[in-house]
Amino acid sequence: MSLFAELETPVTGAYKQPTGLFINNEWVEGVDKKTFEVINPTTEEVICSVSEATEKDVDSAVSAARKAFKTTWRQTTPQQRGIYLTKLADIAEKNAELLAAVESLDNGKTISFARIDIAAVIGCIRYYGGWADKIGGKTIDVNPQMFHYTRQEPLGVCGQIIPWNFPLLMLAWKIGPALATGNTVVLKSAEQTPLSALVFAQFIKEAGFPPGVVNIISGFGKVAGAAISSHMDIDKVAFTGSTIVGRTIMKAAASSNLKGVTLELGGKSPNIVFNDADIEKAISWVNFGIYYNHGQCCCAGSRIYVQEGIYDKFVESFKKRAQQNKVGDPFTEDAFQGPQVSQVQFDRIMDYIKSGKDEGATLETGGGRHGDKGYFIEPTIFSNVTPQMKIMREEIFGPVCAIAKFSTEEEVIELGNDSSYGLAAAVHTKDLNTALRVSSALNAGTVWVNCYNMLSHQVPFGGFKESGIGRELGEAALAHYTQCKSHSRAHSASVTREKTYFEQQREDLLEEIGTSFEHVLANLNKLNRSLEAVIAVGHEFSSVEALWSQFENVMAKEPEDGKREGGGGAEAEAAGDERAAKAEGT
Repeated sequence: MSLFAELETPVTGAYKQPTGLFINNEWVEGVDKKTFEVINPTTEEVICSVSEATEKDVDSAVSAARKAFKTTWRQTTPQQRGIYLTKLADIAEKNAELLAAVESLDNGKTISFARIDIAAVIGCIRYYGGWADKIGGKTIDVNPQMFHYTRQEPLGVCGQIIPWNFPLLMLAWKIGPALATGNTVVLKSAEQTPLSALVFAQFIKEAGFPPGVVNIISGFGKVAGAAISSHMDIDKVAFTGSTIVGRTIMKAAASSNLKGVTLELGGKSPNIVFNDADIEKAISWVNFGIYYNHGQCCCAGSRIYVQEGIYDKFVESFKKRAQQNKVGDPFTEDAFQGPQVSQVQFDRIMDYIKSGKDEGATLETGGGRHGDKGYFIEPTIFSNVTPQMKIMREEIFGPVCAIAKFSTEEEVIELGNDSSYGLAAAVHTKDLNTALRVSSALNAGTVWVNCYNMLSHQVPFGGFKESGIGRELGEAALAHYTQCKSHSRAHSASVTREKTYFEQQREDLLEEIGTSFEHVLANLNKLNRSLEAVIAVGHEFSSVEALWSQFENVMAKEPEDGKREGGGGAEAEAAGDERAAKAEGT
């Protein structure tokens, strides 16, 4: 097959679309020459076919990445890594409109939101380019004879598996910190949306990255994704997607070479509106929180809790606001919502809508297909939803929200935390104390106050509970792509090793035991001499009492062991010998 296809978008016209696998800075076919079709979600038509990576292709990509890590990339200075990333951001910026257009074509997101995504992609890569030469260890003062320090070293080859809802943004979130810290990358795009990542891959080589540093492949999760997760020569895997798949990846990582994982998984985020909130602003943010990116957002505010004092007014106003969202062709400049990404996703969402109806929730608006072509779904609102309904508990990943009423702050905190997920949450109130109390009490990795979906590449993002492990973005992400090495160096060869705490304790104890033993021995010697002196003159006494009195006198006069010096000691010893001689003669 050809490694490129001639395509066009409504906003950029014709362009050359790479369709091969990007391995070792070259476009190649898959080893087995397999391909798969990419579908336009707006028209349901085939856009083109791309190479499908198999386990053999993953092996090739990993081999290229390992070679680069051991050679060229390992020798590249942190400053130069930063220059490469900055240049990559500059090239992406020059091609921003093309990247946004391909993203809309492939994913179905509106061109206006795609442009916002690409701006964030550029900012994220620049941000980590700035970090590249600022990653360091520290010195640790232990003693004057030694020098102790730490280094933050790269992990090696990183496998990265990105989702279909934000193809290029998730690519940037992952390659940015990985490359800044000196790792090499094998990245698999989602099978639903491979095109924008392949266009972006061209810029890797153009930016000057050495061969093998970044490898981008297209393929299916059960084949290429599984091969990455279980590969014995991949040192870390990062994944964004569903919790179910996240568990599978974690098991594969553990059962292979115990590689580290970063998992950004599902969510069912609570969006809480108190009585005192600015209701118009709250409605605007709630609308954006659930319908942004067609509801295909892991942190979508899909559980909406409204305090009873404004509940009826809120539901009515929110319904009118949702009905104003323009659903249609994503290349229409004023479109707010495009199609869902695929037929599978469309069917899944429609099943949840049916479930909401069957379980007795009130359908306020939407609930049906929009138009007769493409995977479009009307913005859908359910009210009077109970905690046990599927639409309140499970991640739908579409333009469907569930609204419930609450009375007290304590009640809504309990409701907000009543989920296996913990990715994000929001609180709408004019009371700062309420905002602080509730945001602190919610079990979520990110909490917004009087806004929603406000993400920044400087701020860490990740989930609690089943919403993931680790953090992406910000300085925090760097820690997941490095490992700490401790160094200890003696200043010279003549340095004596300092005793450990336990060695010193042992020495002190032995010294104490020795001193005590010597003291006991000295007292025994003293007693022996005193007994000998008394026995020598014992016949001179008429009674035992007199003899005992003499013994006490001798003991009192006997000097301590080691102090028997001078004439006094010698005279006493001579007197003792004389008495002993008399006793023997008698």
